[in-house]
Amino acid sequence: MKILLTGANGYIGRRLLPVLVEQQHEVVCMVRDPRRFELQDTLKDKVQIVKGDLLRPETLASLPKDIDAAYYLVHSMGGHGNDFEKAEQTSAENFVDYLDSTTAKQIIYLSGLSNTTHLSKHLSSRRHVEDILNKAKAFLTVLRASIIIGSGSASFEIIRDLVEKLPVMITPRWLNSRCQPIAIRDVIFYLTNVLGNSACYEQRLEIGGPDVLTYKQMLEKLAKVRHLKRFIFTVPVLTPKLSSYWLYFVTSTSFSIARSLVESLRSDTIVQDDRIRQIIPHENLNYEEAIRLAYAKIEQNMVISSWKDALVSGTMQLNYMDFVQIPEHGLLTDKQLIKIEQDPTIVLENIWRIGGTQGWYKTDFLWEIRGLLDKMAGGVGLKRGRRHPTQIRAGETIDFWRVLVADREKQRLLLYAEMKVPGEAWLQFRIVNKPDGPYLEQLAAFRPDGLLGRLYWYAMLPFHFIIFRGMASNIAHRGPAALPNTTV
Repeated sequence: MKILLTGANGYIGRRLLPVLVEQQHEVVCMVRDPRRFELQDTLKDKVQIVKGDLLRPETLASLPKDIDAAYYLVHSMGGHGNDFEKAEQTSAENFVDYLDSTTAKQIIYLSGLSNTTHLSKHLSSRRHVEDILNKAKAFLTVLRASIIIGSGSASFEIIRDLVEKLPVMITPRWLNSRCQPIAIRDVIFYLTNVLGNSACYEQRLEIGGPDVLTYKQMLEKLAKVRHLKRFIFTVPVLTPKLSSYWLYFVTSTSFSIARSLVESLRSDTIVQDDRIRQIIPHENLNYEEAIRLAYAKIEQNMVISSWKDALVSGTMQLNYMDFVQIPEHGLLTDKQLIKIEQDPTIVLENIWRIGGTQGWYKTDFLWEIRGLLDKMAGGVGLKRGRRHPTQIRAGETIDFWRVLVADREKQRLLLYAEMKVPGEAWLQFRIVNKPDGPYLEQLAAFRPDGLLGRLYWYAMLPFHFIIFRGMASNIAHRGPAALPNTTV
């Protein structure tokens, strides 16, 4: 089949794409900016990438008309602030207008599960999108899921952060709400098996794993799997807003996602209609199996995608890839040039390991303080880490930076600040060849936003003096690191 995949660079889309290709489907990926959609080599010749923005209907005119089915994996929960409901409605309406001009027979939409009529804003918006998609000429198939457990998923990373960082937790009473977590592997199974399945046309199907657990039990079971002793106390005084702030500061999530999650999890999310078991018989992984599989992927450095990839984690502009060239004028800069006395490939590896658990090669405690200040200012903080310890691709995150360029061949890494700053900031690493040998060039560039931006830069100069020279020197002189475990 010829399939249109929207949200292809999101958490679910990146997992679904290789499976569809493996099943011999012809896949057209619609993305807003192809520059931040970097495909693995095995997929590049098998996938068509088209540019389109569902909030701008004029960009959809060039999309293919001869498709058989379409996956709608688009949501705006973290990218449009309080206007995400309007953005989701507009996106869905524009999508239906486009799809009605095609030969598509089926739309597949991944929605949220809820057992209450008093829906949160997030789930209410998902239901509204379902109703809009149902107006299309193509048959609609909706899969409603509760918590999705997988390496890199927002839900799993939040649970993991809480358990691994807090020996004692004072938690809100919604931790006694029940849910039916499902492994990402099983979500992908259902997404591919409803495709072209006439029994699933015009159906809204609920999917979940075999376990019904409270959120407190989910924390306890993850602690058990990790051999950690944790004490969890629930109290009635934590309001949804306080709970959202609590999640935001303790975990790597953004406040918008924390708020939506808290609002959604205040009621049960359990499968009540299990028709999917008769339509598509399948044995789902239980919660502990899903956790162990997620950790296995993390430990083997095989995390395919992360919730942070889809611009739902911060305040980045959608056109941030326009900044792949650092401006020549109006900048305040700190440039370090260090002669490389060892094999330049070792230095390149050091560059490619920056951030995450590796750290920033100099005064990591100052980076931690900067990350905490960023969180307090409503930014993304330093806890997001990175998807893989040695691999980097354009569009993904490294702590509070977004990767603009990751070009090994040209020996260049360019990062763009996603932290809260009064201006725009870049951090670039290059290996340049001079007559007397190779050098590491490290450039920190800042384009200030008015007087406040300039004051910020000059206030940070003492720290820049400590950090940047030492960071460049350590990157240039540190020897080869041990290779990570990549056993499959």
